Amino acid sequence: MKSKIHRVKVTQAELNYVGSITIDEDLMDAANIIANEKVQIVNNNNGARLETYVIPGQRGSGTICLNGAAARLVQVGDIVIIISYATMDFEEAKQFKPSLVFPDDNNHLIR
Repeated sequence: MKSKIHRVKVTQAELNYVGSITIDEDLMDAANIIANEKVQIVNNNNGARLETYVIPGQRGSGTICLNGAAARLVQVGDIVIIISYATMDFEEAKQFKPSLVFPDDNNHLIR
């Protein structure tokens, strides 16, 4: 695990979109996630798991929007975990510290 945004609330689900997840850029920065990076989404409400890529959302908005086919696996208000992974050699992996983000109930960083 390279990065995790733990327990954010889905704010939108847009079925008629190309695909992806839109994430507030403040959350992306805090979690060390970049645009177009592959992520795994785990839905705490229904157990669904999916993989997609990240699109930056408006900074400070709290946006978590599942787009395209992924929108069928969530409802607005669902709680999800967003995880990214990285490949590294064994010695590097032993020393690596992932970026973990625990937002508030409105998907904003706790300062």
